[in-house]
Amino acid sequence: MQHFKTLSLVALAFLLSVTSIAQQPVNPKREFRGAWIQAVNGQWQGLGRDAMQAELRRELNILQADGINAILFQVRVEGDALYASHLEPWSRYLTGRQGTPPSPYWDPLEWMVEQCHARGMEIHAWINPYRAKTKGTTALATTHYAVQHPDRCFFYDNLMIFDPGLPENRAFICQVAADIVHRYDIDGLHIDDYFYPYPVAGVPIPDDASYARYGRGLNRNDWRRENVNLFIRELRDAVRAEKPWVKFGVSPFGIYRNQRSWALGSATNGLQNYDDLYADVLKWIDEGWVDYNIPQIYWEIGNQSADYETLIRWWSKHAGGRPLYIGQDVERTVKFTSPRHPGQNQMPDKMALQRSLPSIQGSCQWYARAVADDKGNYGSLLRSVYHKRPALQPSMPWIDKKAPSKPRHVKPIWTSDGYVLFWQAPKAKKWQDEAKMYVIYRFAKGEKVKTDDASHIIAITPNTFILLPYENGKQKWTYVVTALDRLHNESKAVKKTVKL
Repeated sequence: MQHFKTLSLVALAFLLSVTSIAQQPVNPKREFRGAWIQAVNGQWQGLGRDAMQAELRRELNILQADGINAILFQVRVEGDALYASHLEPWSRYLTGRQGTPPSPYWDPLEWMVEQCHARGMEIHAWINPYRAKTKGTTALATTHYAVQHPDRCFFYDNLMIFDPGLPENRAFICQVAADIVHRYDIDGLHIDDYFYPYPVAGVPIPDDASYARYGRGLNRNDWRRENVNLFIRELRDAVRAEKPWVKFGVSPFGIYRNQRSWALGSATNGLQNYDDLYADVLKWIDEGWVDYNIPQIYWEIGNQSADYETLIRWWSKHAGGRPLYIGQDVERTVKFTSPRHPGQNQMPDKMALQRSLPSIQGSCQWYARAVADDKGNYGSLLRSVYHKRPALQPSMPWIDKKAPSKPRHVKPIWTSDGYVLFWQAPKAKKWQDEAKMYVIYRFAKGEKVKTDDASHIIAITPNTFILLPYENGKQKWTYVVTALDRLHNESKAVKKTVKL
């Protein structure tokens, strides 16, 4: 009896969620829908190629069906590599021992680029810039940067950190990033929230030597912030120099500053980017050094120290100079009850806030496996409600704003697989003109063709064909195909009427 009662409560909560969601605005045409796939938790460590690929395929297939359109894949955890690098050793988080190549040999980043692009997803290579050794690592490879240059690192709270005050460290990390961008067809280069180390009470950061050498008379806190500022600008420049279309994004801690530290700060009481991590995120946005920003607002609505609603409203008000996406904690979201609708979790409330506030153009889910495992129906609701229709990526006109030419020779053809609509890519002379994806819209007879209406999008695909749902040939439909370049600038439409 208790089992059936539990099922009934789950079903009721789901129905309440859908009822609440139905009152929200329709899905936006452009929205970043990301998910982080991490290595630092050891989920891939020593798993082996075949088992790791099988699990990644499972996750990617589910995430694709759930409407996720961007994967942030961790490839550098502690000055190491989950890809073939001549600069840093293979990661122990991949093979179990740092410096040991995978056997059978494979390149996870190269493989993930192929898998994500085949599914129409962006892939952003995610690196941790400053961490040289995690707490659980007992041995570094002889080729590790910290082994070769121990004087350029310091220990803090059992971590080894690349000293952010040293120009040679910034140059090396930029070299690593440039190498990734140069050799892999990634869509973005992504860094997380670790800048200067998270503070431990009573433990000073041991950077006296670098401050004495490079302090230039600045207050030490200002000097540390300037070191991070220089790094962010230099990293952006390194990415742009290799491939100008690759996006550079950051995912900072969820609080910029509290009101007790700054009058314009958020009404919160927690760790601060600006004061504690020396990360001046608003400056990076105002200066245009980052292409997108994903603050990690992982708390629940109603948290006493860092209320989710307070923070999402603060970021929307203060950080809209670049695309703003919200870092969502899946497990915490489904763990806590909605303050407005007892009996359901906080997902509907958080999604309603995200889509109602100006400046917010999407979200990123922490973490991908939690979505793939459908914790608290999170993935199911993405699939059936929030991401029911595909979405283009938010535009970034400061990188490129020119649309490609429209698709050519759009034509339905009978094949052995059925009735298929084919087209050809437009001609291109430069990377800005090259079509990488296509949007397919579908309109019933009598419906006005409006490509600004996302409810008519049936697919966003890298393919130059789509299988048509033929029934009896009596119903007339209008299909519209547009081309997208690397930055998802959309071409003019090509219409084709068919009978299905």
